[in-house]
Amino acid sequence: MKKLILSAALVFALGTTFTSCRDVKEKSESAGEAVENAAKETGDALDNAADATKDAVNDAVDATGDAMDDAGDAVEGASKDAKDAVKDAVDATDKALNDAGNAVEGATKDAVNATDKAMKDTGKAVEGATKDASDAVKKTANDANNAIQGK
Repeated sequence: MKKLILSAALVFALGTTFTSCRDVKEKSESAGEAVENAAKETGDALDNAADATKDAVNDAVDATGDAMDDAGDAVEGASKDAKDAVKDAVDATDKALNDAGNAVEGATKDAVNATDKAMKDTGKAVEGATKDASDAVKKTANDANNAIQGK
């Protein structure tokens, strides 16, 4: 009779262990999906930063080209006009470079923030899955212990 009770308790403990393992597997898959989503968000943020940088550089090139055209036109005129046009070209180039620098800085900050958020989200997901798995194992052990003690 004692062997029958112990055998039943063992079968019960094994059954709940497999059930909790299934729960742990599901939680692990959920954490894996969170990691994949975080990686995708990071990739998207980096793509956006690259696009913003490209646009800023193109704007700077266009502004510089326009400034050079203005300087060429001014040279054809009087020397005062040439001096004013060169000054305008320098100002436009300076503004374009500042705009490009600001755009690159903003894109970099966005990429860093997106990466930081993705890493935090991944950490939280992994911590949650770990806690859930730990709780499931503790519960299974307590259930098995209670079953063995006949509670």
